[in-house]
Amino acid sequence: MSFDGALGGGDSLHEGTASEFVVDWDGENDPANPMNWPKNKRILQVVFASAITMVTSLAATMVAPGIAQIMEDFHTTNVQIGTLAVSIYLLGFAVGPLIIAPLSELYGRLPAYHVCNLFWMVFTVACAVSTNMPMFVVFRFLAGSAGSCPLTIGGGTVVDVMPQQSRGAAMSIFAIGPLLGPVLGPIAGGFLAQAEGWRWVFWVLTITIGILGTSGMIFMRETFANVLLERKAALLRKKHNNPNYVSKFDTGLSSITLLRHAIVRPFIMLFMSPVVVILSTYTAIVFAYLFLLFTTFPKVFEEQYHWSGGVEGLAYIGIGVGLVSALVAFSFLSDWLLKKQAGDGPMKPEHRLPVMKWTVFLVPIGLFWYGWSAQAETFWLVPIMGTALIGAGAFCTFMPTQTYLVDCYGKYAASALAANTVLRSILGCILPLAGPTMYSKLGLGWGNSLLGFVALAFSPVPFIFFIYGERIRQRFAVKL
Repeated sequence: MSFDGALGGGDSLHEGTASEFVVDWDGENDPANPMNWPKNKRILQVVFASAITMVTSLAATMVAPGIAQIMEDFHTTNVQIGTLAVSIYLLGFAVGPLIIAPLSELYGRLPAYHVCNLFWMVFTVACAVSTNMPMFVVFRFLAGSAGSCPLTIGGGTVVDVMPQQSRGAAMSIFAIGPLLGPVLGPIAGGFLAQAEGWRWVFWVLTITIGILGTSGMIFMRETFANVLLERKAALLRKKHNNPNYVSKFDTGLSSITLLRHAIVRPFIMLFMSPVVVILSTYTAIVFAYLFLLFTTFPKVFEEQYHWSGGVEGLAYIGIGVGLVSALVAFSFLSDWLLKKQAGDGPMKPEHRLPVMKWTVFLVPIGLFWYGWSAQAETFWLVPIMGTALIGAGAFCTFMPTQTYLVDCYGKYAASALAANTVLRSILGCILPLAGPTMYSKLGLGWGNSLLGFVALAFSPVPFIFFIYGERIRQRFAVKL
């Protein structure tokens, strides 16, 4: 039974139970639906999510070139402690999503962005004024927890405003932030720490997020359909003094019960869905490799090529070139391949994986290339070319995986990406701690070759999911 005319405002309702009116969008073209917003407005939401993620990701590595100054100021010579001061930020990236993703699915994306931006600023300032290493490490962890917000729910924002056939390009826009941030961080941080000292790294980050966060309060909008329809239902309840208007997403459960379900959801995905477990493990390994390189580049290029100060940051350019090249190619190929493979049939998440299949060997090849050329002290451009392959391969691992998970889990994309972020952030925090010991015992050649062989062991993953992914999803579907 339709009640569209009953409200005089075109509100789309249908009868639920005998006493309920279920609130929906006003047809397929309802301008209040984020999917129907003007294209510029929808892209703006993605751009802001990407920009905020870039700043919080910059913080992950921007301090790396200045870690020697920090260790000197805090009177420590322990290399592992110095590495931990950098990588502990990623442990925060592992903890934050477990809280932020559920809250965003219950209360909306916008409050999560704004609140986490504020907390991130506070903790970053605390890092800048730290007086000892324990204080610095604790606030680095807390900053990472708050800074994980845009990385966790950015994919959800893309799902909210972009139809499936356009998500590849939108995810490429979003990916600029989280993937280029850690690369640009050491380049900027190296020169800034050398010129002004390590504390100014954190002051610059604070100023930047302050400008972005303030702008976001003006231009960003709530995009989560569940929250928007609940607001619409609340207005109708007030307008008609009738408590029986409910959102079509209303489950009848209390907020506490919904929150409990939302908190458990990433764990359910991480432990009971082979899709999430296997792909998250694979991306976690590749992500950890990147951060191992980020934390060891200064030492490698100082010892092998006698670089120092701000120049060390230039060692990260190779990975940046690889990431940007892959980003440009992916932005054009992903949606085109999706539509081409679907033809006249339905578009399946597995149609996101061909790019991953074609590039799966770039990371191991790049690791072999970088490790042996750096150990042989060949011309400095040669190992950097190897890292460019690693960067390109890493992007072509992350992005197909993220778009695949987004397409698989739809409105629960934030939880799926949270599960993915948790695993890769934990490994990204731990592996760099073992890097100096591994390289000292195995050398750069065999040390990176070991990493390459592990990456090779995972090379069948995209082929397996491309062929059997749909059957695996159906066979091991989990109740969310």
